[in-house]
Amino acid sequence: MANTLTHERYCAELDHQVRLFAEALTAAGDGALGHRVPTCPDWTLRHLTEHLGGALRWMGETVRSRASEMVPHDAVPGGSGPGEQAGAPELAEWFGEGARQLVDALRSAGPDAPVWTWSEDQSAAFWARRATHETVIHRADAFRTLDRLDRDFTVAPDLAADGLDEWLQIVCSPQARAHMTSLQKLNARAGASLHAHPTDMPAPAEGEQPAEWLIEVADGSMAYTRAHAKADVAVRGPMTDLLLTFYRRRSPDHERLEVLGDRGLLDLWLESANFG
Repeated sequence: MANTLTHERYCAELDHQVRLFAEALTAAGDGALGHRVPTCPDWTLRHLTEHLGGALRWMGETVRSRASEMVPHDAVPGGSGPGEQAGAPELAEWFGEGARQLVDALRSAGPDAPVWTWSEDQSAAFWARRATHETVIHRADAFRTLDRLDRDFTVAPDLAADGLDEWLQIVCSPQARAHMTSLQKLNARAGASLHAHPTDMPAPAEGEQPAEWLIEVADGSMAYTRAHAKADVAVRGPMTDLLLTFYRRRSPDHERLEVLGDRGLLDLWLESANFG
């Protein structure tokens, strides 16, 4: 499915999400950098920031150079971070600087510039969308680490909806089937279906698709459409909470969510459709 937001909207949202992440990091201070990230338990908050910051710099170099093949990560200037001795302010500055370089590169390139990606979409538009949602999800990781997820984490509903569209596009792709072996577990539920139903999205205008998703599992493949339809299991709740749930950043048992139908199917989906 094509990007549902404009190129400039992605650039502005990426800049905004990075600023919120960096501000939270600075406010938490040096003592928080060693805190374990509950949703990525092998990482500390420092590791999370270095991972995301390095990824954004790599994307920026990819777009800036109009790469026609994958850029080696060790060829990215400053990509490994400011060093283990850097405090929270220095880490936040490095993080923000790399993100600004990416945003500048994306705006300079425009959405249609040919750029290498790991998807069928070989354009800068792919990286604008991917960088934005990668940052949204890892900001959720950071806020949970700082015990701020329920209190302070918000995302515009249309951005969260686009994030779920992108995630389903990735998970339902043939490339995902080839590389995410956990998806094979879903073959046992061939013919089953799931429905994601946000409760805070406006009704679609005439001719528009609803902001609801029907996911259908087949033997060896999956497909999704935007549709209001009965399924074996449905998850209802605010759009941001649905996005976090499908990314395994929020439990379906959260008080703002409601699960109707085959909970075992939902649990199997969440266990199988993930990057680990």
